[in-house]
Amino acid sequence: MTGMARTALADTSSGLLTDADRERLRGLRRMKAVALGALLFMAVLFVVGFALQERVHAFAYVRAAAEGGMVGALADWFAVTALFRRPLGLPIPHTAIIPTRKDEIGRNLGEFVETNFLEANVVRAKLASTPIAARLGAWLRTPEHAERVASEGAAMAQGVLRALSDDDVQDVIESLAREHLIEPGWGEPLGSWLERVIDTEAHHGAVDLAAETVAAWLDANPSAFEGLVSRRLPSWVPSVAQRLVDHTVYNEAVAFVGAVQADPAHPARRAIDGYLSRLAHNLQHDEPTRARLEQAKATLFDSPGIRRLAAEAWGTAKQGLLRELDQPASALRTRLRDALAEVGARLEDEPSLQARVDTWVTDAAVFLVGRYRHDIASLITDTVERWDPQETTEKIELMVGRDLQYIRLNGTVVGALAGLVIFTIAHAVLG
Repeated sequence: MTGMARTALADTSSGLLTDADRERLRGLRRMKAVALGALLFMAVLFVVGFALQERVHAFAYVRAAAEGGMVGALADWFAVTALFRRPLGLPIPHTAIIPTRKDEIGRNLGEFVETNFLEANVVRAKLASTPIAARLGAWLRTPEHAERVASEGAAMAQGVLRALSDDDVQDVIESLAREHLIEPGWGEPLGSWLERVIDTEAHHGAVDLAAETVAAWLDANPSAFEGLVSRRLPSWVPSVAQRLVDHTVYNEAVAFVGAVQADPAHPARRAIDGYLSRLAHNLQHDEPTRARLEQAKATLFDSPGIRRLAAEAWGTAKQGLLRELDQPASALRTRLRDALAEVGARLEDEPSLQARVDTWVTDAAVFLVGRYRHDIASLITDTVERWDPQETTEKIELMVGRDLQYIRLNGTVVGALAGLVIFTIAHAVLG
């Protein structure tokens, strides 16, 4: 192991490593020791074989095998080391491949992923073979999973509500109300709607309700007529006559309302029908009537009271939603869980719905991949470019370095066998 390699591993081990990284580092060090031990073993065999080959001819074969093993071990050590750093610190061309060509590797990897994975036909084929809707339905159908989704959704909704500025929300509401309620004219659509109500006689129920309400009020409040007319009579009129006048007015009012209730063709009802018909016509065709309506509408919506009411309504609604979302047993959370479970059941049990959902998900995924696959792949390229070369080298070496040390070990064994075979063949041919 070179000084640079030892320094790199020391830096890595002193950094913030996960338990898995530490285990990989221990395995890498063990395999490096094994590979180095195999090289030293071949060197010892070579020395022994070289020293004894003249006296014992068989040691020539040992020397040849050890020589080939050393060559194979050194060659593979050079190849493996050249991936991560410069062997012996020498500026040899085409070494330290990962740190010097990190950006190019990232670009090639991003291009490979974009070309071979983020391709419309590949995505469509994979999604078409996956029962997405059925699996999602089976998962959502489980009460624990529905509760989990409801809880996560409630937490997200609470975060959004708390992040919203009340002033901004009120401005948005006011803007939407002004755009869709205040600025459009109300005269023609309101007159047309009122005309349809009159044609279908749907307003008769409202008239009946009004008559019943007035009759109930008269029955409960006869004292409200005491002095209603008599206090305007001359003082010389006897008090008995005054009370008689008030009583008569009350009885006439009760009789009038009773007659309106009893007679569907009462003149008062016809008068109401006529007034509503004229109002519906004027709202559609009479400019002064429509102007007065628009002025009243603008005065109503621009009044401070209405704005204050809107602000209070938003505040009340917000606090109510936050309370409902925060309580697991609230009606809102319960309905949300039930709805999710119901959706899951339908997704699992209805093949037609499964087909629609699967098709929608597949089409959406293919569309997103087709439009943004270069941007998705650039995430790999940009991320690799931001990595520090030394840190990148260390991370990759931790991931694959242990397996690469087997190459050194295999090179030692294969080199020894190759050296032995070559020496044997040469000795047999030339001997």
